[in-house]
Amino acid sequence: MSDLPIIQKTYDLIKWYVPILNRLPRGHKFNLGERMITGLYELLDNLIIARYAKEKLTILESLNSKLEILRYQTRLLLDFNLIKTKRYEYAQKLLNGIGGDLGGWIKQQKGKTTT
Repeated sequence: MSDLPIIQKTYDLIKWYVPILNRLPRGHKFNLGERMITGLYELLDNLIIARYAKEKLTILESLNSKLEILRYQTRLLLDFNLIKTKRYEYAQKLLNGIGGDLGGWIKQQKGKTTT
């Protein structure tokens, strides 16, 4: 089964990011790390749900805020010196790629509702 590019990008982000988050120091792993992992899985779940939903727009628009939260949480990892700058930049690149796809999907769905 071929996935939408945004679903594949999110899947790839999870594969890359979860092992890093699982190695956070104890004090951060069970707070920030677990929240981020949950957020990543919820993002993937909701993208798959949106793929098959008749009314996609509401689901997709709610994912914008979830993605923004993940961006800020990633920045916290950097500010707490829990990840190196290169990993931060790579994570932001992946999140921005997902964000670009999400924005395009939302725009496409808005176009369907106006026609």
